[in-house]
Amino acid sequence: MTALIIGGSGSGKSEYAEDLAVSFGGSRIYIATMKPWDEECANRILRHRKMREKKQFETVECYRSLKKLIFKKRPSVVLLECMSNLVSNELFGLWEEGDIPVLDKNTAAAEIAEGIINLERQTDHLVIVTNDVFSDGDHYSSQTNEYRKVLGSVNQLAAKRAHMVVEVVAGIPIKMKEGTN
Repeated sequence: MTALIIGGSGSGKSEYAEDLAVSFGGSRIYIATMKPWDEECANRILRHRKMREKKQFETVECYRSLKKLIFKKRPSVVLLECMSNLVSNELFGLWEEGDIPVLDKNTAAAEIAEGIINLERQTDHLVIVTNDVFSDGDHYSSQTNEYRKVLGSVNQLAAKRAHMVVEVVAGIPIKMKEGTN
């Protein structure tokens, strides 16, 4: 079963997704896609990691190339957090020595789609968290618009594959889709 959880910043989507993942039982892997760019990021990651430990998640960092991620042992649940970071990393890179080349928008969307399928094959339950960055303003740089288009495309693909799509608004989950994909 695949679930897509979407919401704006501070909406409660992450907590909802974690609780959903825990409700499935079994072993849990949390795929972290946020690279610690600065001290604030590193502190946020540390705080979130401590919260997840209580929920018995094993954290796997995967900033790019999701389609190549292979687990040694099949987990019951995989929580991918967050699609928006993954898209950004694929389009703009990690800005570090030895990083693989950035991807164009079509390749990035296709690679991430393959990554979703890869994860679905390796677990019983996949929970994907993504951001709603589509309802705030309309004047962005061409680079930001490209990012939003790719994220929108990936979100649509994930929603189509998902058995459940939930939007979280102000901590309130609103089921948009439930049942077969």
